[in-house]
Amino acid sequence: MTRCLQRCQSPPARAGTADQEGGNTASGGVLDDPAATIARLRAEIVARDAVIATLEARISQLDAHVVGLEARLRANSSNSSRPPSADGLAKGPPRPNRAGRRAAQAGTSRKPGGQPGAAGAHLAQVEHPDVVVVHAPKRCGRCGGELVDAGVVGVEVRQVHDLPQLGLLVTEHRAERRRCGCGTVTAAAFPCGVRAPACYGPGVRAAACYLHGQQHLPVERTAQALADLVGAEVASGTVAAILGECADGLDGFVEAVRAQLAAAPVAHFDETGARVAGRLHWLHSASTDRLSLFTVHPKRGTEAMDRAGVLPGFQGVAVHDGWSSYGRYQQATHARCNAHHLRELAGVAALPGQRAWATGMAALLIEAKWAVGRAVAAGADQLDPRRLHHYRARYQAIIDEGWRANPRPAATRTSGDRAGRQRRSKAANLLARLDDHREEVLRFATDFRVPFDNNQAERDIRMAKLQQKISGGWRTLPGAKRFCRLRSYVATARKQQVGVLPALRRVFEGDPWLPAAAGP
Repeated sequence: MTRCLQRCQSPPARAGTADQEGGNTASGGVLDDPAATIARLRAEIVARDAVIATLEARISQLDAHVVGLEARLRANSSNSSRPPSADGLAKGPPRPNRAGRRAAQAGTSRKPGGQPGAAGAHLAQVEHPDVVVVHAPKRCGRCGGELVDAGVVGVEVRQVHDLPQLGLLVTEHRAERRRCGCGTVTAAAFPCGVRAPACYGPGVRAAACYLHGQQHLPVERTAQALADLVGAEVASGTVAAILGECADGLDGFVEAVRAQLAAAPVAHFDETGARVAGRLHWLHSASTDRLSLFTVHPKRGTEAMDRAGVLPGFQGVAVHDGWSSYGRYQQATHARCNAHHLRELAGVAALPGQRAWATGMAALLIEAKWAVGRAVAAGADQLDPRRLHHYRARYQAIIDEGWRANPRPAATRTSGDRAGRQRRSKAANLLARLDDHREEVLRFATDFRVPFDNNQAERDIRMAKLQQKISGGWRTLPGAKRFCRLRSYVATARKQQVGVLPALRRVFEGDPWLPAAAGP
């Protein structure tokens, strides 16, 4: 034990002494050359630096992935293109309407509902009622005497507006055969639509199309509604045949709407996914405040737009959401939906380092919108040139600020990147679109015919989305095309304040309603 302690406490032999004695060993080990040791350590440092660089790159990728996932979790109808129906239970309280927002901006405490001094609306009595029922008192309320012969000294009138007892009106048509003196027997012709010993007339047929095309009832529920309301025991197959007959009778209407849309000075375009025959198709809309045209196609791009027949000859201002296929119609002037931009800017503003330019751009767009509204209210047809120049200069400054926050990546060409460019972030993609298409973004400020957003198209196409939500889609492509024709007819009639049921009845009477051309 003592020897072990002494051995451990003895100082180690000096390397120089061992070298002087001509030996390279000390305590049985081989000492490395200092230069070799330094080279080895440097190699290890280089290797570890490479590992660290790899890990840092991986961490950056994971950070970006986390940011993307967090952005997706935060995405809702107010900061992305998601529809309000996708917000689910996390949907916030309803936002105030435009009047409420204007009042809030003005600092007033306007309450919901009717306001003092408003004209109001109520159910009014009619001058000539269909049925009059007289209620006479029989005995005096004090002495109990008979009032049969008593004089009338006053009348209080109340009217009940109600539906009559609904039911089918059966009309029998008898076509006589008469024999002429020459011996020839001639039969009278039945009116148009009287095609079988027993059939449903244009009123029932119009009601079936109304319930399906305007109220969006599926075919089977349309048949149930007709049975419950008027006692028409219509089979679902019969309803489907009626819808097909209506769609087939709208050739002239579709051509008239297509021609009027192609000649419109401003038109709105949109597209949305649709489930048809178990596969993804695309429902396209072209519309104005007076016209609606819906088509369905397996493709989303120019092939479907060419088939719809509006954009190929359209030379007005096309308002849309910026889908690249619209830009291929270069004979048209384009305007982009700023409601989409505001939602995207709200989403980008929540990302790290993006708030300043994103909120600045949103504020600029809203300020320009208000300026246009004030100018229109004042009777002007354009903004003051100095104000417009001011907005353009601010727009450029915000774009420059955005690029400082999102440096443009150097162009590289790799085998895995056909475009030869690095993939940009969500913020940089939005910034690039706002930079490259600024004239389309600001079209509403340079042409007062153009609205700030594409809400016209979104309102029109929302009803088709409601149909899908109720029915889940269409079983066949011909069925989807029939619905598009019917919906185009109903929506256009409503826009032009034409009664939908009378217009549908005219289809089955062989005289479809045609939209009036817009005035100059």
